[in-house]
Amino acid sequence: MRVVVVEDEIRIREGICKLIGKMFPQYEVVGTAENGEEGLKLILKENPDLIITDVKMPLMDGLEMLSLVYTNEKKIKSKAIVLSAYAEFSYAQQAMRWGVREYLIKPLAVSEFVQAVKKIEMQNAEAEKQNPNILGRLDNILFGIIFGNVEIDENLLYFLRGKYKFGDDTRFSEVQIYLGEKYQENLARTKRDLQRFLNARKNLRYCILEIPKDKMLLVILYDYEDAHALERWFQNGVAMQLRGSGLPHSSYGWINVVGIKELKNSYHKLLQYMDWNISFGDSVMISYPKVLQVRTSICIYPVEIENRVKAALCSFDRDRILKCINDFNDYFENGQLYAPKEIKESYIRFLWAIMNVAKEIGALNYEELEQQKILEKIMGAVNKQELKSVTMEIFDYMSNDQKGEENQLSLNVKKAENMIFEYYQTGITLEEIAAKLNITPEYLGMQFHKEKGVKFSTYIKEYRITKAKELLIGSQMKISEVAAKVGYYDAKYFSRVFRECTGQLPAEYRKTHK
Repeated sequence: MRVVVVEDEIRIREGICKLIGKMFPQYEVVGTAENGEEGLKLILKENPDLIITDVKMPLMDGLEMLSLVYTNEKKIKSKAIVLSAYAEFSYAQQAMRWGVREYLIKPLAVSEFVQAVKKIEMQNAEAEKQNPNILGRLDNILFGIIFGNVEIDENLLYFLRGKYKFGDDTRFSEVQIYLGEKYQENLARTKRDLQRFLNARKNLRYCILEIPKDKMLLVILYDYEDAHALERWFQNGVAMQLRGSGLPHSSYGWINVVGIKELKNSYHKLLQYMDWNISFGDSVMISYPKVLQVRTSICIYPVEIENRVKAALCSFDRDRILKCINDFNDYFENGQLYAPKEIKESYIRFLWAIMNVAKEIGALNYEELEQQKILEKIMGAVNKQELKSVTMEIFDYMSNDQKGEENQLSLNVKKAENMIFEYYQTGITLEEIAAKLNITPEYLGMQFHKEKGVKFSTYIKEYRITKAKELLIGSQMKISEVAAKVGYYDAKYFSRVFRECTGQLPAEYRKTHK
């Protein structure tokens, strides 16, 4: 910053200059004055960023000097710090009339002075952001208005009116082009194709903004005659041709607005309705407020598909699981039009059912699966492909059955585990397995606990209960039949063990998960 110091006491004046040089070496003191008259001439000549002035001075005091500075035809916009030995509100009140917000009492405290200068520095930085000449190009200005902290003040309106002929009645159309997860990959090509299509329409003025946060491009169209004709042209021409260019799963939305002050609100308003692409598909551009008039069918959740996928999970038949998932995705493409909110709620219900059953039968590590991120992906989805991707993510997670730890198991423990899988229905014991392996039960029990992290008895019990859960969910067997099937010949004992492990009796568990 360029600084002018106006102070009649030479010791204080020189002290302030030295303090600035020490604490703010990047600043330049462009001049000093010992009274208000000299200070006024110096300020009008140098137009500094910061004025530091005393109040009580000969010939002209600091407050009168500032009043003449700020009302001068040169329109000086320097910030000011006012110093006074008089802690009277009247002086501060006068200073505030001219926009002065830093009023310090002599003798100066270094910390207070430094803090005041830093505040001025921040104010100047914000003012720079607001300066249209600094913002430069129209895309920078519009981005700042919609997504930044650029305020639409008289200075900015004057600039836009003079350079771009924008007025309070200027009509704009905002087009949101959602690129999704492949935003970075498809950005350059989409933007290039988009510019070529837009340039083909004579006299159409536009600006394209990149919005990485929302994974989309924003096209702002202006200076046109017929908004409805332009929208039809974009839908039938540009949008369809862009889709035909090989760029996958881009989704489009359109909104008209009058006045530059409404661009920010209209952007966020349209953004709320972009997920209607889930309902209409990518071939239809979402148009606000037309979308508010759409009539939808009642979305009836496909319970039958959920029951089938539960049964497939219990037998861990990956082909059947995948078929159920594909059937579920296809269910919403049956010619009916459903509200995107209801479709998303159906996906949440379906995927949570899959995850809960998979957790119960040990086919999914529920703790490692980031449920919150899955929920966010579903609720934030803008098109059908994103919803389908979430279902496949869950499927892949189950398919990639974690085998890493098995590779670290000793041969004896692996054999013991395989025997459990093969003979659990017979009630096989540690002693029987140890005998088959020609080692002592004590040694096998110790190795099993060491490598698997649980006792043998706990492991086989939990495995039997897991298989029992599969049968309770995926079959109509009686409780006694389920007990026998997993190696318990006393149904009452089985029920007691099952409740110890799950907190529910088998019949209660079946009812909960049906």
